[in-house]
Amino acid sequence: MEYIVICLVALIGSGLTLFSGFGLGTLLVPVFGLFFPIPIAIALTAIVHFLNNIFKLFLVGKHVDKQIVYRFGLPSIIAAFIGAYILSLISDMDPLYSYPLMGKEMIIMPVKLIIGLLLMFFALFDLIPALANLQFDKKYLPLGGLLSGFFGGLSGNQGALRSAFLIRANLSKEAYIATGVVIACMIDISRLSVYSKQIFANHEHFNYSLIIAATLSAFIGAYVGNKLLKKITVKSLQVIVAIMLFVFAILLIAGFI
Repeated sequence: MEYIVICLVALIGSGLTLFSGFGLGTLLVPVFGLFFPIPIAIALTAIVHFLNNIFKLFLVGKHVDKQIVYRFGLPSIIAAFIGAYILSLISDMDPLYSYPLMGKEMIIMPVKLIIGLLLMFFALFDLIPALANLQFDKKYLPLGGLLSGFFGGLSGNQGALRSAFLIRANLSKEAYIATGVVIACMIDISRLSVYSKQIFANHEHFNYSLIIAATLSAFIGAYVGNKLLKKITVKSLQVIVAIMLFVFAILLIAGFI
C-alpha cells in the first residue's frame, strides 16, 4: 500500500509542480509521514525532491534565465539561512489558535498566517482581470529573493513565494519553469547539507527501493508535465499558479500545513 500511495502522489505532484514551481515537498512529507517517523519523512522527501529537480533540470534547463537566477536565487539562499536562524529563536512562539479536525489538532501559527495572506495577495494578481497584466520590474527581483528565502527558511514554504514573484517577472513559460528549477536545486543543495547528518545517522531505516520507486514516479510526472507544457499558454500557466497559490494559502492559514 505504501508504494502505491507514495508513488501516486509523487507522480501527480511532480507533474503539477512542474507548472507551479512548488508543492511536491508539501504533498510528500505528510504521505511519507504516514509510514515513517516525521524526521525520516522529511529527509526522504528532500532526497526525492532534489533528484526530481535534477531530472527537471535536464528537461528544461536550457531555457533558464541566468540573470534572474543570480539576482533572485542568490539573495534567497542567503535569506533562507537568516530565516532558519530566526526560526530557531522563535520556535517556542505560541500558536494563535488551534482546533480539532478528524481526530487531529490543527494549529494556526503567526508566521504561516502571514505567508498565507501574502500568497493570497499574489494570487489575486492573476485572478482579477484588472491586475492580470501587471509585472514586477526586474529591479525588485533581489527583494523578491530576500522575501522568498527569508520566509522559506522561517517556515519551510519557500517555493510558493518564489513562484509568486517569478510568475510576474515577464518570463516565457519555459524560462519561468527552468529558472524556478535551478533556484530550487540551489535551495535543495543548501538544505541537504543541513539534513546530511540526519540522513547518514538514519540511513539504515530508509527503504531504498521505495525511494527509487518514488523518484522514478516523480520523473514520469515531470516528463509528462513537460510534454503538456507545449500545449498551454503563459496565461493558462499564470492561472494554474494562482489557483495553487490560493489553495496552498488556505491550507497554511487553516493549519493543515
